[in-house]
Amino acid sequence: MVGIRSAKPEDSRQKGWKSGPLLGIESSCDETAAAVLGSDGTVLSNIVASQQAVHEKFGGVVPELAARAHLGKIDLVVMRALEEARVSKGDLQAIAVTQGPGLAGALLVGVNYAKALSYGLGIPLVGVNHLQGHIASAWLADPTFPLPCIVLVVSGGHTHLYRREANGECLLLGRTRDDAAGEAFDKGAQMLGLGYPGGPAMDLIARIGDRQAIPFPRFHGARSSLEFSFSGLKTSLLYKLRGMATPLNQRQIADLAAGYQEAIVQVLVTKALSALKQSNLSAIAVVGGVSANSRLRAVLSERAEHGQIRLSLPSMEFCTDNAAMIASAGRQRLMRGEPWSPILDICPTDGSMTSVGARPVTTSFQK
Repeated sequence: MVGIRSAKPEDSRQKGWKSGPLLGIESSCDETAAAVLGSDGTVLSNIVASQQAVHEKFGGVVPELAARAHLGKIDLVVMRALEEARVSKGDLQAIAVTQGPGLAGALLVGVNYAKALSYGLGIPLVGVNHLQGHIASAWLADPTFPLPCIVLVVSGGHTHLYRREANGECLLLGRTRDDAAGEAFDKGAQMLGLGYPGGPAMDLIARIGDRQAIPFPRFHGARSSLEFSFSGLKTSLLYKLRGMATPLNQRQIADLAAGYQEAIVQVLVTKALSALKQSNLSAIAVVGGVSANSRLRAVLSERAEHGQIRLSLPSMEFCTDNAAMIASAGRQRLMRGEPWSPILDICPTDGSMTSVGARPVTTSFQK
């Protein structure tokens, strides 16, 4: 477990935090988002401006275009979040912003906007790790969700299993060796010609397919391993397509999508429940963009009910990147009395390889 250092005393707690409305800002990839939480943590507004139209013709996110889009939208999105929440800038008591991981140019837009607003208002500014934000969304869905628990973070860029403790610290139990589950969905959808974003497109067509018609390999690794791997699955789809006469009809595409999706879902569920058993816990949260997948939610709900497991699945609006989860993570840190600093830097690389603590993950979070 990597050592974690907090902010220097002279950099932190320049002004104590007073419970009140908190603004969250998220700009790590291709959504410009802002949200306001009330004094009790209630979501008063949650605004997300998607960049799908900007990137879909390229089949993926173009970093330079993402940064420019954030720059053009961030002030409008923040103003709309405040207006919908019926909160003025002067009412805000703190700001939470995503520091990373993510696209450097995109993160810079959000962090610099938050720093300027924090300085102008004289209120605390909290940097949030994007994965901590996804984890915090479990408590947006279920404020009474128990700790400690297992959390599966599964999104376009991350497939991580954590044990979260009551003090906010998260111990990494396992992660993907290669592609994240979301990447596997996107690449598979691209091979099947389903368009962008791939995950929702595959989920939709898989509903009319036969999950058993075309089998796909499922990575499990060594006994008791909590690691994931999806690169072999992607290769398997490629070879199956090469062996089929083209063009494929809709039924063939649906069956391929259903079998491919089932392989991802069953591995995710099996590993998550294995982590739960190994940790001797009975509560699990599944968060991130892929947690919106209808088949994953159905299998998880069925297994949880059968095994008398407490399950937290965020509502759809909190599954994909959003600012309410960032605000929630920042609020949790402030409530624990942790140091905060107005001196923030971005951290584009994934600092969660070994652990995500309640404090900043890497020293690069502090200047």
